Amino acid sequence: MEKKTLSIEIFGAEIACASCVNAPTSKDTYEWLQAAIDRKYPNQLYKITYIDIQRPIDNERQQDIANRVLEDEFFYPLVMIEGEVVGEGNIQLNPVFAELEKNGFTSSSS
Repeated sequence: MEKKTLSIEIFGAEIACASCVNAPTSKDTYEWLQAAIDRKYPNQLYKITYIDIQRPIDNERQQDIANRVLEDEFFYPLVMIEGEVVGEGNIQLNPVFAELEKNGFTSSSS
C-alpha cells in the first residue's frame, strides 16, 4: 500500500497575534514545528505549507480559512492537518503529534 503525503498547513502573519504576547511568531512556529516533526517522525511523507493570511492567496479554501482567521474566528498561528484544526495561538506539540499518528505516522522511537 502506497503512503500518501500528509498535508500540514500553518496560517499566520508576520505581526504577532494580539492575544499571543510572548509567543513565537507564526513563521517561527512553522519552522519549529517542521523541525520537531522531522526529528520525531523521520522519513514520513508530509508537506508543510506556511500561508500568510495578509497576502493574496490563490487557493480558494485557504483564502476562506485566512479570512476566518482575519475575522477572529481563529487565533493564529493556526495549524491544520488534512483540513482539521489541531492548534491555534500558542501551539502545543502533543495535539499535533496525536493527529499525525492518527493519520499513520510512526515515531522513530517506536
